[in-house]
Amino acid sequence: MEAFAIQPREMTCHTILRAAHEAFLRDVDRLAAAVAAGKGRAAHVRAGWENFKELFRAHHDLEDRVLWPRVERAVAGRRAELAVLAEVRAEHARLEPLIGRVDAVMEDGGDLRQAVAELRAALEVHLRHEESGVLPLAESVLADEEWRALADEAERGWEARTPVFVPWVVDGIAPIRRSRFLTALPAPLRDLNRVMWEPHYRKRRLWSV
Repeated sequence: MEAFAIQPREMTCHTILRAAHEAFLRDVDRLAAAVAAGKGRAAHVRAGWENFKELFRAHHDLEDRVLWPRVERAVAGRRAELAVLAEVRAEHARLEPLIGRVDAVMEDGGDLRQAVAELRAALEVHLRHEESGVLPLAESVLADEEWRALADEAERGWEARTPVFVPWVVDGIAPIRRSRFLTALPAPLRDLNRVMWEPHYRKRRLWSV
């Protein structure tokens, strides 16, 4: 996945992670809107939810397995910074039952509006915590070679997901943000997205009812 290899610090932290955060919130907002319209269990809404879960769990796996351990090693012995990282890991663990609750209510009935609202509130707190505290910490303590190593590991784990991830990130976002994200990608990936990935993604009609 060349996108991770061109500008490792900028692409991995700023562009990739923060763009994913915005897309996660967007998808939960779409789910909430569908629920409010009485369509939370419609087929394309469920498909959007399944796509959200797959990318969300892969994103957290990348952070927990690849990014946070590097930051923890870099701040070894610094209790305040380690405590922040521990809290972010704990937030990851607390989000999973909320996702499971949405799944359960979708299948078995119950207050889907409340389940989605609880997930949305916890997700926003978590993502803002990462962006205000943990990502700046990572940027301050990891050298470029660490970001390159992270990029290599991300490439191995995300190569199969790139054709979904890129069009998913830019789905419905403002033109200037779309342009900024796509321009940061190497030209071959932009071409693949335009010719293949985005048309295929649109045909899936995720979230549409």
